[in-house]
Amino acid sequence: MTTITDIALALGITPSTVSRALAGNPRVKEQTRLAVEKKAAEMGYERNIVASNLRKGRSNIVGIVVPRVRREFFANFIGGAEDVLARAGYNVIICQSHENLDDEIKALKALKNYRAAGVIISHSIESQDGGHIRDIMGNLPIVQFDRVFPDLPGAKVVGANCDGAYQATKHLIEKGYKRIGTIAGYMSCMAFVERLAGYRMALEDAGLRYDGSLVYPESILYESGKESARKAIADGCDALYCCGDYAALGAMDAAREAGLSIPDDFGIVGTADEFWAAIMTPSLSSLGQHPFDMGQAAARAFLDGRTGTEVIPMELHARQSSNKH
Repeated sequence: MTTITDIALALGITPSTVSRALAGNPRVKEQTRLAVEKKAAEMGYERNIVASNLRKGRSNIVGIVVPRVRREFFANFIGGAEDVLARAGYNVIICQSHENLDDEIKALKALKNYRAAGVIISHSIESQDGGHIRDIMGNLPIVQFDRVFPDLPGAKVVGANCDGAYQATKHLIEKGYKRIGTIAGYMSCMAFVERLAGYRMALEDAGLRYDGSLVYPESILYESGKESARKAIADGCDALYCCGDYAALGAMDAAREAGLSIPDDFGIVGTADEFWAAIMTPSLSSLGQHPFDMGQAAARAFLDGRTGTEVIPMELHARQSSNKH
């Protein structure tokens, strides 16, 4: 590997002059800088970015930590954030926690070692508070999105979870469903707590009794959603508002296995509006979260050094799975 010393020897100048020339230091004459850049290209020199970051104490890298990249919500969020950050001269490193606290900690430590300029994060389900994020990242800028800890400093970009769940539940009520349950997610996560609050508020505003036995927590994946829906059907539910689309997909299969017609016998609304929600049969009603816009908002919050919380609206896409006639 070609080093700065090799370039210096080839040109008959000092390594420190080469280093300053490659860094664009104005103290180096234009003629010398051009000669250094030309010789570096000829010799195949590549900057050691990690070493450079260590010297500067920071980099142009922003880390984005998400539970799962393959979820459309997180993929679109990353697209929105990267769009803004790239135009501002930043590179993005994407890390997955796989909903695992240990993996989240490893990702944060790696980004700290790379001298990342900041981190944009949606925490894993196993994370109970933001203490580990604060301990690892120190004073580096942190922007939280979707799943956030209210007491962790820095900007937060979230969906209108309570309002969205209210819309979804109200829609099921207006379609004539009488015993509506909810696959509610993890109560350690503020986003799911807010969605449960919206579900409850819609029931009570419609004069329906909130029944805690029809709340099925800790279900965000297909398998757990399917198991929760089986319990809901056994408990006499005729509809479910689901905290996520994968749980809703599991609920649809559980209803079909029970011989129920969707939506005539059983109604379902999900959350996230995954790309397949509109093209499956029957199509899935779901809450859209505008993840691309959320990603852009989070990136702008990082660039501007903002604090506080920005709320992105959610909207209901009513489709066949809840369109009871």
